[in-house]
This record gives sequence, structure tokens and C-alpha cells, in this order.
Amino acid sequence: MVFKDKTKLSVWERISDINWLRKLAIVVTLAALWQIYAIWLNNALMFPTFTATVNALISAFGNGELLERVLNSLKMLLIAYAIGAVLAITLTILSISTRIGNDILEVLTATLNPLAPVALLPLALLWFGLGAPSIVFVLVHAVLWALTLNIHNGFAGVSQTLRMVGRNYGLKGLRFVFLILIPAALPSILTGLKVSWAFGWRTLIAAELVFGVSSNSGGIGWFIFEKKNQLDIDFVFAGLLTVIIIGILVENVLFKTLEKRTVLKWGMKQ
Repeated sequence: MVFKDKTKLSVWERISDINWLRKLAIVVTLAALWQIYAIWLNNALMFPTFTATVNALISAFGNGELLERVLNSLKMLLIAYAIGAVLAITLTILSISTRIGNDILEVLTATLNPLAPVALLPLALLWFGLGAPSIVFVLVHAVLWALTLNIHNGFAGVSQTLRMVGRNYGLKGLRFVFLILIPAALPSILTGLKVSWAFGWRTLIAAELVFGVSSNSGGIGWFIFEKKNQLDIDFVFAGLLTVIIIGILVENVLFKTLEKRTVLKWGMKQ
């Protein structure tokens, strides 16, 4: 491995070596291209400018409307995320504990994992009615299988040496799972958390676009749908930009921080 002597690097090389600065440059370039294309198109109903979108974003957050919708969306997703995590851990523990549990997990993942969450929207509407319970049901399906498969793969990859260490200390049942398997499988679990979050976030917006309102408590998807009907296209783009920003923050702040303080710090992942 060749190490660069930073004292001999030019100013440009030092700047280009900063990770966040390179990504910021990409974002600025994309925003500039957006602005240029929108001005060239000159049709605000089709494609508003970046500056108009930012102004709409500031306005929507300023009057509290978009902030309320964001909180509604995150609340439903976190509820579904928690339910999905509990179900995923339960299914995985059953699968590694008994043969019938492993068979159940294989059958469920083979039959339900390929089923797109949005395909369950009509059934959710029929069973739970219009509103948050229907969305939570669909979101649980969206996050459950990716998380379950990653946890299961993580448990399966735990070395026999660690397993024997746990057994030598007399660990059995849930103590063995929580003290040996989960710490050893943490990289796979974190991957599952990230993937399931992405699935859930996308499904949430799609579900809200269809029936995401109940007693004026709709989320971001419903905000986008309402603004589209009112032909406030700059606010539609502001809603979409909010979805992107939240996704970036969760991925690059929450999960990156969690990885740095766990698997990277402990040398479990390069």
C-alpha cells in the first residue's frame, strides 16, 4: 500500500482528498444542472427551478405544514420498523432453534418476500380501512423480509469457535442468541437494518400517495399528492426533495455513525 505525503500534495489534491467536499461538489453540480434545465425548459408546471423548489421547501417548513407531514410519516415508519424488527428476530430465533422453525422461515420468505408491498394495499384497505393502520401493515411487510434474511445469514455465518465458547460458558437459549450470535452477526444485522429502512421509506411514500390521509394526518406522500392536485408543482418538488434529504441523512448520518461506533470500531468490518 502506498501512502501519500500530504505535505507534498497540491491544494487541489488536498481538497479532492476530502470525502464530504467531493460529495458536496457533486450535489452543487446537480443543483446547477437542475436550475439550468428548468430555466431552459421555461415551464414551471412541468419542471420548476431549483431556487423555486428551495423557496417552496422553506415556505412549507416555515408554516409548519411540511414538518407535521414529515413527523407523521416518520412516526408510522418507526412503528412499523419496530414491529418488523421484533418479528424478524423472533422468526430468526425460531429458525435456528428448531427444524420446523427453519422450514417455516424458508416457506414464508419464498412466498412472501417476492410479493411487492404495494400489492397489499387493496387488502390493507379492506382489512384496516383508510389511514395509518393500513400503512403500518404494508410497511411491516416491506421491512420484515430483508431484515429477517440478513439476520438469518448473519447468524449462519457465526463461526463454530464462537459457538463453542458460548456453550462452554453455559450459554443457552436467548442468552446464547443475545450474547454470542447477535454481537457476532452485527455487520449483517446493520446491513439488514439499512436495506429494510430503504424498502420501508420507499413503500411509505408510495402508500401515502394512494391512501395516506386520515383526519388530516397524512404524511409526505399525501403532501405531494395534494400539491399536485392544486398544481403547486414547486411544492411537489419540495416534497420530493424532502424525501431525498431524509434518506440521505438517515443513511449518511444515523447508520454511518452507528457503524463507526460499533463494527468499524471493533474491527468487524473494513
